[in-house]
Amino acid sequence: MAPIAGETLQVYFLGTAGALPTVLRNPACFLVRRGSDTLLFDCGEGAQQQMMRAQTGFTVDAIFITHWHADHYLGLLGLVQTLAFNGRAEPLPLYGPPGLDEIVHVIEHLSTATMRFPVQGHVLRAGDEVRFDGYTVRTYGTRHGMQSLGYALVEDDRPGRFDREGAIALGVRPGPLFGKLQRGEAVTVTVDGAPVEVRPEQVLGPGRPGRSIAYTGDTRPVDLVRVGLPRGLDLLIHDATYADADAARAAEVHHATAGEAGEAAERLGAKRLALVHLSSRYTSPADHLRDAAARFSGEVLVPDDLVMLELPFSDQ
Repeated sequence: MAPIAGETLQVYFLGTAGALPTVLRNPACFLVRRGSDTLLFDCGEGAQQQMMRAQTGFTVDAIFITHWHADHYLGLLGLVQTLAFNGRAEPLPLYGPPGLDEIVHVIEHLSTATMRFPVQGHVLRAGDEVRFDGYTVRTYGTRHGMQSLGYALVEDDRPGRFDREGAIALGVRPGPLFGKLQRGEAVTVTVDGAPVEVRPEQVLGPGRPGRSIAYTGDTRPVDLVRVGLPRGLDLLIHDATYADADAARAAEVHHATAGEAGEAAERLGAKRLALVHLSSRYTSPADHLRDAAARFSGEVLVPDDLVMLELPFSDQ
């Protein structure tokens, strides 16, 4: 049965700072709401307060950590405590690169609230996939001087356009049977007194790709096409710790510049590029925007904390 498109896909930028928080930016944390699912990608210090400020609630279905630098996972401890106080009962899946087991042990050891749920650790490596209803979270390797992963949320292909007039011509009356055909189910109608089967492929155009988001975490530039990210990505959230003027420093500490992020987005044919993990040395993102726009022809964003971006379906 083919899925029916219609689920919302929202990204909440809860933490966009570099290693050091600023007055306006918290450490790394991104919440993605896809339909009824809520996923966290990285969980820096103060994540739960940002969730309250953004009014996302604390329903979290899974957490994905890119690497084990403290600014990307310290918020886990407080969040787990809050979930325990709120009476969570279902397991909390926690995904990340090797080293995850030690983190889970620390969380369980330091948890003082009565926990009625386990934190289930799942170690991932580049090329792994985690399947959800209607989409997949894929992993790919990044370059940060340690074991690190990037993540891509890729929706399943959605049905092609429905040929309403063609369906009527085949004897299908408007109503519930239209919905069945759109969901990939064959239907039987009566034409001139005889039963006739109408199959979805008779009234649906070619399948269309779903939406897709990728998040690099901290990294030097990576060939995102080569690691298997879908071309035409709807949103690339890329490390842009430094402006291009500080490229030598970026290379030294295994980060990317805004211009390098723009180049990666251009090669991938991404529609939008969000620059994140900005170093606290910068008081304005103007240079980052300029550097990325010089190499990327799509939309460039430097989101403030608590900004929510909703990704629509393509008209194609």
